[in-house]
Amino acid sequence: SYFGDKSSCVENANTLNLTSSSVRGLNSTCIGKTPLSSSRSVCRSHTPLMGYSVTSSSAVSAHSVASVVVAVVEGRGLARGEVGMASIDLKNPEMILSQFADNTTYAKVITKLKILTPLEIIMSNTACDAGNTTKLFSLITEHFKNVTFTTVQRKYFNETKGLEYIEQLCASEFSTVFMEVQSKYYCLAAASALLKYVEFIQNSVYAPKSLKVRFQGSEKTAMIDSSSAQNLELVINNRDSRNGHTLFGILNYTKTPGGSRRLRSNILEPLADAETINMRLDCVQELLQDEELFFGLQAVVSKFLDTEQLLSVLVQIPKQDTVKTAESKITNLIYLKHTLELVEPLKAALRSCNTQLLKAYYNSLEDARFGIILEKITTVINDDTRYTKGCLSMRTQKCYAVKPNINEFLDIARKTYTEVVDDIAGMITQLAEKYNLPMKTSFSSARGFFIQMNADCSTLPNGQLPSEFTKITKMKNTYSFTSADLIKMNERCQESLREIYHMTYLIVCRLLNEIYEHIHCLYKLSDIVSMLDMLLSFAHACTLSDYVRPEFTDTLAIKQGWHPILEKIAMEKPVANNTYLTEGNNFVIITGPNMSGKSTYLKQIALCQIMAQIGSYVPAEYCSFRIAEQIFTRIGMDDDIETNASTFMKEMKEITYIIQNANDKSLIIIDELGRGTSAEEGIGICYATCEYLLNLKAFTLFATHFLELCHIDALYPNVENYHFEVQHVRSSAGNKEKIAYTYTLSKGYTEEKNYGLKAAEVSSLPSSVILDAKEITNHIAKQILHRQKSTPEMMKQRAVYHLAMRLVQTARNSRLDPDSLRVYLKGLKKKYESSCPPGKNDEQQ
Repeated sequence: SYFGDKSSCVENANTLNLTSSSVRGLNSTCIGKTPLSSSRSVCRSHTPLMGYSVTSSSAVSAHSVASVVVAVVEGRGLARGEVGMASIDLKNPEMILSQFADNTTYAKVITKLKILTPLEIIMSNTACDAGNTTKLFSLITEHFKNVTFTTVQRKYFNETKGLEYIEQLCASEFSTVFMEVQSKYYCLAAASALLKYVEFIQNSVYAPKSLKVRFQGSEKTAMIDSSSAQNLELVINNRDSRNGHTLFGILNYTKTPGGSRRLRSNILEPLADAETINMRLDCVQELLQDEELFFGLQAVVSKFLDTEQLLSVLVQIPKQDTVKTAESKITNLIYLKHTLELVEPLKAALRSCNTQLLKAYYNSLEDARFGIILEKITTVINDDTRYTKGCLSMRTQKCYAVKPNINEFLDIARKTYTEVVDDIAGMITQLAEKYNLPMKTSFSSARGFFIQMNADCSTLPNGQLPSEFTKITKMKNTYSFTSADLIKMNERCQESLREIYHMTYLIVCRLLNEIYEHIHCLYKLSDIVSMLDMLLSFAHACTLSDYVRPEFTDTLAIKQGWHPILEKIAMEKPVANNTYLTEGNNFVIITGPNMSGKSTYLKQIALCQIMAQIGSYVPAEYCSFRIAEQIFTRIGMDDDIETNASTFMKEMKEITYIIQNANDKSLIIIDELGRGTSAEEGIGICYATCEYLLNLKAFTLFATHFLELCHIDALYPNVENYHFEVQHVRSSAGNKEKIAYTYTLSKGYTEEKNYGLKAAEVSSLPSSVILDAKEITNHIAKQILHRQKSTPEMMKQRAVYHLAMRLVQTARNSRLDPDSLRVYLKGLKKKYESSCPPGKNDEQQ
C-alpha cells in the first residue's frame, strides 16, 4: 500500500494527472487547490482521473470556510437508488461513511450534502456521460451550483480497495466500523475514490492507523429537508445571510470551533433517540443548578483551540519537506502541548459532576495516554513553550521550542538568530537617535521586521521621511517603513530561521513518531470538548430566557410557548400560545386574517421541536414532545405577494415531496397552500392534500385562508380547528374600522370571514359592486355549509372517538394515584356526555 510509505506516495502522485472541462462551459479553475488546478489543464490519453469542474466567482467566499470533500456513488441496474457516500473534512481527520436507499427525489442525499456544506463533490464520470446524465448527478448539480464538481473514472470507486484503505488507516479504537461496512459496497467504493483524491489534492497522506472512520446511519436522527431548514431559518437568515437571527444564532454561545460545528450539525439533523436526548438534558440541568460547575467548565473549554484541525495536521505525512511544512509541524506540536496541558484542569472541573454523561467524560479523561504523550513532549520541548497570540511571540516560541543541548547545531543557529534580532533592534535605535524621530521596532509575518513611528508630518523635515527609508505606508499619523540595511538583515534573519526550523523539524518528527501510537486519545478529547461546549451553550441560552426542560411522550403539548428568534428580534417576550396534538387529535387547521400570526406560530412549533430534540431547553412554561423522525414545512415567505405559475409549481413540488416522504412519526407544517391558483382549484388541492395526510398518524398543522376546509372536522374526528383572534377598533372619526391583532390562538375557526370583502369596503370600489360581491359570496357559502353540515350521529361518533383516544392515552401515560385517576375519569365522562347530542330514546328517558 502507498499509505504510510513516502517514496511510493510521491511516485503515485506524479502519475496522477487530471483533465477538466466545465459542465456549463470551459472552466479549468479549481478554487484553493494549487496542485490540482496546475495539472487540470493537461490532457492526456492515459489520464487515470477525468475531472469536470463546476465553479463560480460567488463560490469564493463560501469556499474560504468550506473544507469538506464528499464522494457520492449510486448503484446501477437493479441497485439503482442505493447510494453510498464518504466524506472527509480537510481540517478534521474523520471519515464519515453512509449508505442508504433513496427514492426518485433523492431527498436524503440532498439533505445530507446540505448539512455537510461541501467544498467539492466527487462522482463517477459515468454519472454524466454525454446524453446519459443520471438523475442523481443532475439533481446534485442543480442544488449545489456554487460547489466544485469533479468526476473520476468509475474504476476508482472500488469497494475492495476501499475496505483495504479503511483497514490500513482506521485507528484501532474505531475498528468496529469494519463490522458495519463490510457488506456496504457503495460507501466502501466512495471511500476508495475519496481517499485517493484527497491524497492528490493535499499532497500528503494520512499516517497508518490514524483516521477516525465512522459509519453514520440515519436511524437515530431526524431528517429536515433543505427547503424546511431554509423556511425555518435554522442556520441562515433569509433576508441577510450575515444576520444572526437564526436558531443557530440564538443558541450559539460556544467558545470553540468544534462546539460551533457540532451545534450546527445537530440543528440540521436533530437526534431521534429519547434516551440520548435526556442524557444531554440531564447535563444542561446540572449546569444550570451548579454555578461553580458551569463557570469552571466554561473557563477551561474556552482555552481549547480547534482540536479537530490540530489532529488533522498531526496525522498527515507531507510528501515534500519544505520550510512551510516544517514550521507547520512545529506550530502544531506546540498546540498539542497546549491542548494536553488542559486535560487536568478539565478533569478537575468535572470531578464533582453527577450526571451520567459528564461522569463518562470524566472517566474518559482518565486515559493514561494523555499523560504519556505530554511526558514524551516535555522531555524534548521547553516547559514554558506555549501557544501565544501575536505572530512575533509565536515565532519566538517556535524558535526556542526544543530544549537546549539536544542538538548542538540548533543551539548555534538560535544564537545567530538572537544576535541578528538584537542587531535589528540596535540599528533601529541608532536610526531613531540619528534622525531624532520616535521610531520603534515592529513585526508582521508578511513584512518581517520593519520600522513604525507615530508622528505628525509637520514635525518631519520638509514634511517627509529621510531618503534612506523605503516602502513607506501611512495610516492617519502612523508611518510604517523599512531601509535597504533592514531588508538585508531580515534576509539573514530568515536564513537563520530556515536552519532553526529544519533542525527543529527533524527533532519534532522523531518525537511525533514516538507518540503516534498514543495520539488517538485526542479523538476522544475532541469529542468531549465539542459536546461540553455545546451543552454549556444551551445552558447559557437558558440563563438569558425563561426556557424549560422538555419531556418526551406520545403527545405534543406546549403550554404558553413563544417564538425563540422573535424574542431576540423584538427584545421582549412575544405573545405566548398553547399547542396540543395527540394521536387522536393529530390534525389542526389554523385560520385567521393576514398578519394575525399564523406563520410565526407554525415556525415556532417546528423550532421548539428541534430545540427539544437536540437537547436544549425550550421557550415555554411547560412542554412535551413526541419524537419526530422527519420535520417537513411548507411555509410561504412573508413578502411573497406575487402568486403566479412558478410560485404554484414550487408549492406543488414541496407538497409532493412531503406526501412521498412523510410517515406516522413526522411533524408536518403547511402554510397557505393553493395561493398560486384559483380559489376553486386551491380549495380542491388543499382538501385532497388534507385527506391524504389524514390517513397518516403524523402530527400536522395546516394554516389556510380557505374557510371551507374548516368543515372537514365533520368527517374526520381527529381534526381540530383553531384561529387567531382579532379585534375591531373604530377610528376616532367613527367612520373607519381597523383590525387590532391580538396574536392569540383560540379554539374554533375564525369568524373573520371574507377578508377580501372587508378590504374592499374601505377601498374606493363602488358600493354596488361590494353589495353584489357579498350576495354572491353568501350564496356560495350557504351551499357549501349545507353539504358539510354535521348530523347528530356524526357528532356522537366524534364524541365517542375523542373519549376512546383519551382513555388510551391515559392508560399509556397516566402517573395519577387511584383517587386522582377516578376524578379524572369522571371528568372525561361528563365531557363526553356534554359533547354527545341526545337521541330520541335519550329524550324520552
